[in-house]
Amino acid sequence: MTEHLDVLVVGAGLSGIGTAAQLRKQHPHRSLAVLEMRDVSGGTWDLFRYPGVRSDSDMFTLGYRWRPWRGEKALADGPSILQYVRDVAREYGVDELIRYRQRVVRADWDSATARWTVQVETPDGPHEISAGFLLGCTGYYDYEGGYAPVFPGQDEFAGQVVHPQQWPEDLDYTGKKVVVIGSGATAVTLVPAMAPDAEHVTMLQRSPTYILSAPGRDPIARRLQRLPERIAYPIVRWKSILIALASYQLSRKRPDVLRSFIRKNTIKALPPEIDVDQHFKPTYDPWDQRLCLVPDGDLFQALRRGTASIVTDTIETFTETGIRLTSGEEIEADLVVTATGLKILPFGGITLGVDGQDVKVHDTMAYKALMLSGVPNFAYTIGYTNASWTLKADLVTEYVVRLLRHMDEHGHRQVVAERDPAVGERPFMDFSSGYVLRALDEVPVQGDRAPWLLKQNYVSDVRTIRRDDIEDGVLRFA
Repeated sequence: MTEHLDVLVVGAGLSGIGTAAQLRKQHPHRSLAVLEMRDVSGGTWDLFRYPGVRSDSDMFTLGYRWRPWRGEKALADGPSILQYVRDVAREYGVDELIRYRQRVVRADWDSATARWTVQVETPDGPHEISAGFLLGCTGYYDYEGGYAPVFPGQDEFAGQVVHPQQWPEDLDYTGKKVVVIGSGATAVTLVPAMAPDAEHVTMLQRSPTYILSAPGRDPIARRLQRLPERIAYPIVRWKSILIALASYQLSRKRPDVLRSFIRKNTIKALPPEIDVDQHFKPTYDPWDQRLCLVPDGDLFQALRRGTASIVTDTIETFTETGIRLTSGEEIEADLVVTATGLKILPFGGITLGVDGQDVKVHDTMAYKALMLSGVPNFAYTIGYTNASWTLKADLVTEYVVRLLRHMDEHGHRQVVAERDPAVGERPFMDFSSGYVLRALDEVPVQGDRAPWLLKQNYVSDVRTIRRDDIEDGVLRFA
């Protein structure tokens, strides 16, 4: 017989563990399981093993609202974050709910029975699970591989080419000439992390990114250490939330002011021989793409020491010994790291079906950026692009907890967001990063008004997601 669960969570990373922890606490009477396609928990924080891997959001917001981050670092390293996530799983009993090596490939909703039938591939063969409510906590990128364009002449290169998402455990770059292709968060993490051991590291970028130094340890958190955690943690957390929100709002209203601030700080941090306009002046406004934070200016320190350098140019071709640029310059390399980005994979590649019809994700509209129009009893977690992932993940979990409680109280078994034809369409993510633009046809759309419009504003979402009435005229219950 097919096993039935009240709630099924797909994904045992930061989102899935947080969701399962709160569901177990708030709805202890519900049967619950977490399916994880890999053989370990932790998601992103176990998958990425490249040197220096760390958060690009401060840990007081990347940590759960209901379980404080107790480490000292504001921008923490990957292993510390992984330990935090697994500690939470153990403390809340989620580790007992996780089933590993369970890849969900398809989920079909049947309105007559008010159930999902979920197709799962396992080492022992395929099987089915039915569930009353399905939660997609798979992140938004492809775990199988990142975006890795093939460059001209790459096969002629005598050295090694590595993508950060598939970092070999035995890779030794000691004393080698390294070129890191990219200018985003991964590249600015790799360069200072590899520089002390490599002969030299060159950061090769096609175009600059906004990069800002941030304290590795939060000064406000250090001052409040003597206060009880229940008082200090919310203060530090809200300080981080409001600073990030103010930065984003300023970038929308007065991009010139924020651009000038970043530029002045960059000039102070750089050695005088590096041209700030050539290498650190993007063609877009701040927060059109994600702003890169570097703890204690470690990237700038590596540039000052001369153990790392930066080149802004385009690649003409790989050669046997390195890379020849369009300008004619050649960079010698023993190892090339292609920090060229991610591939978006909505809902972990799961095919959804409703009453015998496959769901075309791009034809759906996102409701509060956590449900899909026309898809009953399904919610998903995709974090903010301009703030910490977990801020949104926590709100999604709180909403699902409230939604399930509301359904219990009113005897409902089904809920679906009904799309209004009068609502105009907008891209799901108002972001110009390459990995977003490459996938716009694969993700849902958002609307031009609430509750179909994502404002990228945590304070606003606290009201609309955490506090607004569940019964809003858009959701249909049965």
